Amino acid sequence: MGWTVGAEAVDSDVAVALWRAYYTEVSDRWYLLHEGRATDPDELERGIAGSDGAELVPPGGQLLVARYDGEPVGCAGVRLLDVGTAELTRVFLYQRMRGKGGAAVLVAGAEDAARALGAARLVLDTRSDLVEARRLYMRLGYTETEPHNSSRYADHWFCKRLDVAPGSVREI
Repeated sequence: MGWTVGAEAVDSDVAVALWRAYYTEVSDRWYLLHEGRATDPDELERGIAGSDGAELVPPGGQLLVARYDGEPVGCAGVRLLDVGTAELTRVFLYQRMRGKGGAAVLVAGAEDAARALGAARLVLDTRSDLVEARRLYMRLGYTETEPHNSSRYADHWFCKRLDVAPGSVREI
């Protein structure tokens, strides 16, 4: 069966569990790097509760879930920023699934979702400590650019043109 990627409601149990895992990992990594500790549990809960994922709901966005042999193991989101630009966000795979090719499949699914939303380019931001993410994006043809936002947690910004040939958009 292998890897599959499909649309998921942001409020599904699967999506909520993946959002919690993603947020916990990126928050803990930031705090460990900058303050030498994991995220305070109360702060972690506030952060998780602080995003309902509304920006990832059609028609302006889409949440995708990666599954391996049917088991949900990762996610990615896209949201329209303007008529031709979408942002890639929440790209995540459980640690035990990394290095198995799923990240490339997940990002390809997100690129297809962005095309389906009408985007001709996809932008994203990431942090310096997320070295593996930066390597992935460069390997997949993303180019480092000037900042497209003022996120406190962003150190690197990337962009990729989404070539859309007639009839090339796949349903997700």
